[in-house]
Amino acid sequence: MTRVLITSLNYAPEETGIAPYTTKLAEHLASRGYRVTVLAGMPHYPAWRVAGEYAGRKAVVEARNGVEVRRRSHYVPSEQSALKRGLYELTSLRMGLDAMRVPRPDAVIGVVPSLSGGIVARAAAARFRVPYGLIFQDLVGQAAAQSGISGGGRVTGVVRAAEGWSARGAAAVGVIAEGFRPYLESLGVDAARIRRVRNWTHVAAATVDRGAMRRELGWREDAMVCLHAGNMGYKQGLENVIEAARIAQRERRSLEFVLIGDGNQRDALRGLAAAYGLTNLRFLPLQEAARFPSILAAADILLINQRGRVDDMSLPSKLTSYFASGTPVVAAAAAHSETAREISDSSGGLVVCPDDPHALLDALDRVAGDAGLRAYMAESARRWAAETLSEGAALRGYEQILALVLASGSHGRVHTPGRRTAVERDAERVAADAERDDRWAA
Repeated sequence: MTRVLITSLNYAPEETGIAPYTTKLAEHLASRGYRVTVLAGMPHYPAWRVAGEYAGRKAVVEARNGVEVRRRSHYVPSEQSALKRGLYELTSLRMGLDAMRVPRPDAVIGVVPSLSGGIVARAAAARFRVPYGLIFQDLVGQAAAQSGISGGGRVTGVVRAAEGWSARGAAAVGVIAEGFRPYLESLGVDAARIRRVRNWTHVAAATVDRGAMRRELGWREDAMVCLHAGNMGYKQGLENVIEAARIAQRERRSLEFVLIGDGNQRDALRGLAAAYGLTNLRFLPLQEAARFPSILAAADILLINQRGRVDDMSLPSKLTSYFASGTPVVAAAAAHSETAREISDSSGGLVVCPDDPHALLDALDRVAGDAGLRAYMAESARRWAAETLSEGAALRGYEQILALVLASGSHGRVHTPGRRTAVERDAERVAADAERDDRWAA
C-alpha cells in the first residue's frame, strides 16, 4: 500500500478557506487505496480562534473518514500584524514534530499556505529520503507584500526566501491559478515542474426554497440583496463595501447588503457600520454547511471585494461556491488579478475597480436593474461550475501531481489501489513465519 504524508495547517472540521480542499484530497486518496496521514494544526479559521473542543489541547490524534490526522497546538492571533503572523507561522512548525511518529511514507505533499505546510513537507521528505510535492492555494510572499497587514512589507524578503526554499526542492508544484507561475519561477522553481490544478465546487445544491430562505433570514422579497460570504480580513478590504452601503443609504438606492462570516476585521467592520448608522447592512455569523448553498442561492448578487494591491497572491476559494449557486457575481478587484481573470473566463459576473465604492455601487445598480443580464450571468456561472469546476476532474489533477512525485522517487513508484509495498510484504512474511512456528511449538 502506498503511504502518503500530507502537511497542511488547515483541515476539517474547518469548513471554509483551503481546508475543504485538503480534506477532500486526503479522503479521496484514502478511498483510492492510499494510506494517508495528515499533519495539521488546531482548527481556527476563519474565526482566528481555536475551536472549542480543541482549545487548550497540545496534541490530538484522530481518524476522520479513513485518514489519520495528527494535530499540534500553535499560536493563533486574534489580530494580524507582521510580528503576530510570524509567531503564527513559527509555532505552526510544531506539526512537524509528528513526522517522527509516523511510518515512512512513499511521498509527502505540502499545502501552502501556511508557509509551514511547505517547510514541514520539505523537512519531512528529507528525513524519510522520499520525494515531495507542494500545492499552492495562495502565495505567502505575495500576501505579505499585498495584503495590507501592518509590517508585511518589511518581512516580505524573509518570507519569499523561505517559500522559495520549500518550493525549489519539490518534484512537482501544483498552482490553483496560472498567475502564480511567474512568481514561483522567479524564486527559482523549475518551470517544467509547475502544473495547473483547479479547486472545485465543494458545496451541495440548495435544499431550501429561495422564497422560504429569504423569509427565514428576514429579507424582503422585493429587496435586492448583495451578499458577501466568507472571511473578513485585511486583504478583503470590506471597508469599501461599508462605504458603498453608506452612499447607497444616503442616496436612497434600493440595495441591501449582507456580510456573512467571521475574521479578524469583523468587529471593526461592525463598529464602522454602527458609527454610520447603516440600516441597509446586516452582519450574520458563519452558517451551517447544510444551509450555506441555500443562502447563496437566495441572494440576488454575490460580492467579492479585494484591496487594490491584491494581485496574484490568491484566488478566493469562495468563487467555486458562488458559481455553483447560479447567482451573479460582482467583484471589486484589480483588473489583472486572478479573481478578475476567473470571473472574466466564466462570464459569471462583472469586475470593477477596487477601492472605489462609487464604481462598486454603479456595477451593483447595473446588475440589479437588468434581469436579462442577471439571468445570463447566472447560467454562465452554473455552466462554468459544472464543466470546469467539477470535483472529479479537479481531484484527477491533484492525483496527477502525486503521481509525478511518486514517479520521481528512487523506486519510480506508481500507485495501484491495493498494491502492497515491499516492506509490507516482508512484514506479512515474517508474521506468517512466526505464526507457523507457533503452530509447530504447540
